[in-house]
Amino acid sequence: MKPLQAKLSRYQEPQKAKAAGIYPYFRAISSEQDTEVIIKGKKVLMFGSNCYSGLVNDPRLKEAAIEATKKYGTGCAGSPFLNGTLDIHKDLERKLAAYEGKEDAMIYSTGFEVNLGVVSALTGREDYILWDEQDHASIIEGRRLSFSNSLKYKHNDMASLEQQLKRCDPDKVKLIVTDGVFSMEGDVCKLPDIVDLAHKYNASIMVDEAHGIGVFGEGGRGVCHHFGLADEVDLIMGTFSKSFASLGGFLATDSIITNFLRHHSRSYIFTASITPASTAAVSVALDIMQNEPERQAHLWEITNYALDGFRSMGCEIGATETPIIPLFIRDNNKTFAITRDLLNEGIFVNPVVSPAVAPTDTLIRFSLMATHTREQVTTALEKIGKVFRAYGLIP
Repeated sequence: MKPLQAKLSRYQEPQKAKAAGIYPYFRAISSEQDTEVIIKGKKVLMFGSNCYSGLVNDPRLKEAAIEATKKYGTGCAGSPFLNGTLDIHKDLERKLAAYEGKEDAMIYSTGFEVNLGVVSALTGREDYILWDEQDHASIIEGRRLSFSNSLKYKHNDMASLEQQLKRCDPDKVKLIVTDGVFSMEGDVCKLPDIVDLAHKYNASIMVDEAHGIGVFGEGGRGVCHHFGLADEVDLIMGTFSKSFASLGGFLATDSIITNFLRHHSRSYIFTASITPASTAAVSVALDIMQNEPERQAHLWEITNYALDGFRSMGCEIGATETPIIPLFIRDNNKTFAITRDLLNEGIFVNPVVSPAVAPTDTLIRFSLMATHTREQVTTALEKIGKVFRAYGLIP
């Protein structure tokens, strides 16, 4: 065995979980992604999706994707920098810029690549990136690639952020990067306080709206618009793989920043453009979110119903105030076992275990879509209550 394989062969955690019958990943779905899916021939209620808008199986998006494929083909076979820019890409960028109230927008192939390519490229060696310790992995990877000074602040702790801002050279660029909605525990960034600190220390702000779009703000524009502070945020990032029900990502900002990034952001320049099908689907989803506010209103109705249900059961759900509801288990193997037992009960949820979180902070991630019904949520509450009582997690 070569040294590489010999080294990697020592990683046995998945094999141990499989041997124990509690391995919870790569569960193959043989149907459309919707509130109900088929796994191994069995109907299962889906509470593990990030499509908060519920548009992932909407026939209007499907038809738009089909028609775009017929006209443009299945792919672009090149980056947007070269041969990979279509007229529908430029049209969508204009729509996204208007949607977020910014001068310009750029489309990337994935949301991960937005954060990777923007955070790594914007600031220089003498500048500063200040980031929340619970920011998404894509932000973490972007700051790792940057040559800038990297300053971490405690999660949603404004005193910690200010302490780090005080360490910065006042004459250098300071970029504060935060999730709008934190994806694992469902809490919201303290954007008004961040804006105040940015003014005080002459810093710029970038907000990752991956889990905020489709949930917060008029037309689902996200946390920045929810707080009425979009004009105060320099860069607004979003992904197409969640409420937009497609694949890709975007950055909305001013034209000075996009001009620089179009010629320096490596994950933009050296990656093929998103497909025509994905582009067309996003465009239709954008229209629907603005024209059907009842979809977002229903999402909040069932979110509040679920939150009340979990609290009344005695579940530990932390500080969430979104359709992302963490159900804390605080034990790796027990989290895996509960995920398995819930799937056997017909409920699909996602386990979050170490090293993603500390072993004492493991949780089940329960997430809602605008297309879930109250009856489906009631069923989930009953099944989760049954399994949690069996493990002694609730009375």
